[in-house]
Amino acid sequence: MAEDLMKTRLLEAALVHVPFDGWSDRTLAAACGDTGIPQGLARSLFPRGGVDLALAYHARGDAEMQSRLAETELSAMRYRDRIARAIQLRLDLADRELVRRGTTLFSLPQHAADGARAIWATADAIWTALGDTSTDVNWYTKRATLSAVYGATVLYWLGDDSTGHQATWDFLGRRIEQVMQIEKLKANFRENSFGKAFMAGPGKIFASIRAPQHRDDLPGRHQG
Repeated sequence: MAEDLMKTRLLEAALVHVPFDGWSDRTLAAACGDTGIPQGLARSLFPRGGVDLALAYHARGDAEMQSRLAETELSAMRYRDRIARAIQLRLDLADRELVRRGTTLFSLPQHAADGARAIWATADAIWTALGDTSTDVNWYTKRATLSAVYGATVLYWLGDDSTGHQATWDFLGRRIEQVMQIEKLKANFRENSFGKAFMAGPGKIFASIRAPQHRDDLPGRHQG
């Protein structure tokens, strides 16, 4: 508990420095100066300095979004509207300059994998909050598709100066509509004679793919 409290204090103190110094070691050092937490201890909590600070900020946003969604009445919404609402909440909870600095950091080749995992984690958090119960290959396709939608929407949002970010929400609506069209095509494929033959033959391999049983079981498993 004390460790979590210190991480929270350091992250909070770091946020005011990120617009000037980015998600960097300099920002972590400044947070140490503001909180009085020794730099050696801070390094044990954030071993990679600014990268781990940025990931902690991102994870906090995911957790806050899930909490807000739990308090939101979604039952009367269409599923596409629930997804749109989740992404809107996620971006409303974020500071655009902090996200812009994070996008710059995760565009670097050495941190690109961290950025991809963070976006995947957001997609997973959204599907989990919306009650997704898939355990097969759909677990992956849902998150991969939503990761693409979310990533594209974030980039659009970073450059959007429209009132209330309406242009971003319109963009998001179009992306979700495109995904829904793809889902319709997939459903039609599964129902036609060729699709059925494929799934009973070469496509049978997909039936053996299972979602992760635990977080440390990523990326999942294959039942042989």
